[in-house]
Amino acid sequence: MALTGLVLAGFVLGHMTGNLLMFKGQAAINAYAAWLHANPGLLWGARVVLIISTVAHIWAGILLSLENRAARAGGPAVDATRRATIASRSMPYSGVVILGFAIFHLLHFTFRAVALGDVSFGDDVYRMLIVGFSCKPVAYFYIISMLLLCLHLSHGVSSVFQTLGLRNERWRSRLDGLALAYGWIIALGFISIPLAVLTGCLK
Repeated sequence: MALTGLVLAGFVLGHMTGNLLMFKGQAAINAYAAWLHANPGLLWGARVVLIISTVAHIWAGILLSLENRAARAGGPAVDATRRATIASRSMPYSGVVILGFAIFHLLHFTFRAVALGDVSFGDDVYRMLIVGFSCKPVAYFYIISMLLLCLHLSHGVSSVFQTLGLRNERWRSRLDGLALAYGWIIALGFISIPLAVLTGCLK
C-alpha cells in the first residue's frame, strides 16, 4: 500500500507540474504534450507502471479495509486515546471518488470521448483544456475531486513514513504537517487551472 502510494503520489506531482505549463501559454503546453508523444517508450513505460500501481493500490486498500473491519469487530486494537482523523476515516470513500474521477479524466482528456462535444482539437492540448474546463459541471467535479485528493494524500503520505518506520512520536506532528502541505500543494496546483478558465484568466 505504501510503495504503490509513493508511486502514485510522485505521479500526481509530475502531472501537476506539466499541467501548470498552461500558464506559460499555448506553445509551452503543446510542446510538452508533443514531447511526451514523441517518446512512446517513456510514455507507455510510465503508463504501465501507473496501471500496475493503481491496481495494486486498490487491491491493497480493499484488503486493508477488510482487516480493519475485522479488527474493529474484535474490539479496540489501538490506543483509544488516539482518535482517527477525518482523512483517515474517509480514505476508502475518497479513494472511490478519486478512482471514478480518474476514469472520467481519462475518458475526457486522454480518449476525448466525453464532455468535449464534436470539436476536433488535433494536437492543440491548450485549446482542449480550455474547452473542457469551460463546462462548469466538469470544472466543479474536477475541483471537488482535487480537494478529496488533498485529503487522501494528507493521510496517505503521512502513513508512508509510519509504514517504512520513519515516523516516531517526536516527528509525528511534523510529518503530518508535511503530508498536509504536500496534499494542498498538489490540490491547489491542479485546481488553479479550471479556476483560471472559469474566471477568464486562461482563454
